[in-house]
Amino acid sequence: MPYHRSFKRARWPACLLVELKLPAMVEGRMSNANLDFRMVDVASKEGERETQRLRAVPPPASRIDVAPTIQALTPYEAVSSQAAIEAQPDHRTVFKLDWNESTIEPSPRVTAAIAQYLTHGRGLNWYPRLGSVELLDALADYTGVSTDSLLVTNGSDDALHLICSTYLDRDDDVVIPVPTYNHFMVFAQSRGANVITVRGETAFDPNLEGIRAQMTRRTRLLYLVSPNNPTGMVFDPEVVAAFCRDFPETIVVLDEAYFEFSQVTGVNLVREFDNLIVTRTFSKAFGLAGLRVGYLAASPALVDGLRRIYNPKSVNSLGQIGAIAALGDLDYLNAFLDQVRESKRMLGEFFESRGVEAYITSANFVVVRVANIAGTLEALEARGVYVRDRSSYPGLEGCLRMSVGTIEQTERLLERIDDLF
Repeated sequence: MPYHRSFKRARWPACLLVELKLPAMVEGRMSNANLDFRMVDVASKEGERETQRLRAVPPPASRIDVAPTIQALTPYEAVSSQAAIEAQPDHRTVFKLDWNESTIEPSPRVTAAIAQYLTHGRGLNWYPRLGSVELLDALADYTGVSTDSLLVTNGSDDALHLICSTYLDRDDDVVIPVPTYNHFMVFAQSRGANVITVRGETAFDPNLEGIRAQMTRRTRLLYLVSPNNPTGMVFDPEVVAAFCRDFPETIVVLDEAYFEFSQVTGVNLVREFDNLIVTRTFSKAFGLAGLRVGYLAASPALVDGLRRIYNPKSVNSLGQIGAIAALGDLDYLNAFLDQVRESKRMLGEFFESRGVEAYITSANFVVVRVANIAGTLEALEARGVYVRDRSSYPGLEGCLRMSVGTIEQTERLLERIDDLF
């Protein structure tokens, strides 16, 4: 019988090599001493002890260093109440108002389209449709921008990261009015760029002159969020156009993640200026945060530059199908936007009647300033209400940010916090 067959049939107990003693080193060479070792059956009591001992030994420190530009970064603070909420017996009664997601499910057309694809589609074992061609056509109808000026991304964060990776180099300057969405700063700094922040007299002051004062020939990107997160401030399209016109060598990045709530946009300006990029997402008003779909609009020349490193399969099949279905039901979207507007009015009246300083923004959230931020957050969570602490932002001391939902949800929310404010 061939050797390999008889060997294959052998039964060997699982063993551990313990007490390995290497020969002594004599003048830089191994001595003639024999190796000393024992084999221990892992199923024995001694084997169990040795297994536990080996598991307790910490792994060696990695010798691979993080790139210096990354090592110096402060990571984006991704704090969410999701785990705490899901751990509760009935998480459906909890108000998750910390991440500005939609407070309702997406259009029924979205779930129907996804179910149809999962049942009768080409399957999840295939890569998604490259370049999201059908979604690009739907977005062209929605935005009024041609498909050669659009790019679909894995959420608008992916668009922002792509912009920085394509158009930033070491020691480029990036001007950012603050407070604002901090993740963009991490993307810019990861490229070795110099982030120059501009503050206003208050957190709700755009300080346009201060922004202009920081713009130089070294300024590669200007980042504007409209409506701004976390203040809700809106940049007038004429202001955006003036920046594009007066600083033609700078790319103006206009983050419109909350556009649907304000209905103020600069997307039509991409046809006029070849140094403007507008980013948007389906994670807020459309309720598709779990699918991660976003897009950007820019001149064909800028889009061609982005395509050099763009991954055309980055948006999954279900995300593409869901986004197309959502764009096909704008009545559902508009009904929700009407609900949010009325809810903001209700919240404004509530806080005003209690003498509480509140900012009713143009987005889907309100900002509330309280005397005891830690105590208020604790009291809210005890009532099943989770909001976002923004008190560490300059000019937002003592402030929390609260997402806004439907009228019915807001009525229940006000009942729950009535005794707190």
